[in-house]
Amino acid sequence: MVILADGLRADTLAAEMDAGAVPALARMRDEGGLHTVSTVFPSVTGPAYAPFLMGRFPGAVGLPGLRWYDRARLRASWPDYCRSYVGPDMRMVDADIDAGAPTAFELAPSSLGAMNMIGRGLPRRHRLGSGALFALRAAGVHFRGDVRGWLRIDRDVAGAVARHVSAHEPAFTFAALTGIDKTSHAAGHEASAVRDALRIVDDLAAELRHDAERDGRWERMQLWVASDHGHSPVRAHDDIAGVVRAAGFGVIAHPWVYGHRRDVAVMVSGNAMAHLYVELSRRERPWWPGLASRWDVLAERLLERPSVDLVLLPHSPTRCEVRGSARGAAMIERDGERYHYRPITGDPLGLGDLPALTADESHDATMESDYPDALVQIASLAGSSRAGDVILSAARDWDFRAHWEPIPHRSSHGALHREHMLVPLLLNHPAADTPRRTTDVFASAMDALGVPLPGSLDGRSFAAAPALAR
Repeated sequence: MVILADGLRADTLAAEMDAGAVPALARMRDEGGLHTVSTVFPSVTGPAYAPFLMGRFPGAVGLPGLRWYDRARLRASWPDYCRSYVGPDMRMVDADIDAGAPTAFELAPSSLGAMNMIGRGLPRRHRLGSGALFALRAAGVHFRGDVRGWLRIDRDVAGAVARHVSAHEPAFTFAALTGIDKTSHAAGHEASAVRDALRIVDDLAAELRHDAERDGRWERMQLWVASDHGHSPVRAHDDIAGVVRAAGFGVIAHPWVYGHRRDVAVMVSGNAMAHLYVELSRRERPWWPGLASRWDVLAERLLERPSVDLVLLPHSPTRCEVRGSARGAAMIERDGERYHYRPITGDPLGLGDLPALTADESHDATMESDYPDALVQIASLAGSSRAGDVILSAARDWDFRAHWEPIPHRSSHGALHREHMLVPLLLNHPAADTPRRTTDVFASAMDALGVPLPGSLDGRSFAAAPALAR
């Protein structure tokens, strides 16, 4: 069982445990363990669910962001060719993801999902928090900016999950509770409403444990609580779409994606990251060496803004240039199973001299930096066929969407900063091996169920001893 406490920071969970505010979760920590692991880029709800349900990085399975532009015209339709999973397009996620990458719902003997966004393979009767009536309720809460309404939704979903698990005992359960994320956006990640939302997670864990102990299932049940991203304060908003428009380009950006002159598609997620797509008439993805002569001025103009921390410029499926504000440029290159970080004019990620590293070595080498797992995450997203030609990661205290939110965002996520990238993973039984990434959850869940793992994964099992890990 995976309870996803959407938007929960690792330090927030630890502090609330130490304060005695979440006794059921604290008891799990004492008996199993609390780990801090890295999530994915973009660190955004939806794409960051792919690790838990598919064991893959989001760009690799076709989810480069919460919003993206379909240059190939294969999934999104005329006249805008845009995807936004904030709204009706959410129903398209299952069709948009890689058909060759199985979901946990397709592999497990029986499943339950709640508020899961990715649901391929899950029977409709086993989907909680879905359907037209629920969508209308959630939309009403969202567009009214009703923060407490999200907590009521969380309580209702949590109650339905506990009842279903007790009655049907599904082999695999994934239940996302979004109240922490919603309240963090509205009031900041340290607000009292965030603690109220976390107590709903604690109540669900307590009820699941009570029922499992009563029925003699607890010792064989794996109950894991995790998050898909963290949060950090936002003190200023920069309208990146407006910046590009002011530079003289026609812009496509949500929520208004229509118009005659279309030069650049600005697709914001989180709201602390953005994909920019240029030369929109081209159906095949261009790479930066062929774009630089016309678009380098725009890239540099964006990097000069205080809101922009990193500009990522994909050079090929395996190479991406990273430019940092006042920190120069470097190249990230994936060579088979190894990652290289090569300075060009500086050290934008602050990593110093690094040798060629495997994915796990790269993770460990960057974990204490400001950009945990950045080499692997940047390489994966930049190489995605659906990624932007220019990718932005926001500076601290900023995000990229100045308009159109029902409530002012006081906290945000999506960037490569450690506040967004480090998340908790709480286990009710000790792990056989140390978890590193949220992608490890999928492999571990399938291992715990005795389900053979798919051939291509971006994580490894912590449920198997290191010598046996696949």
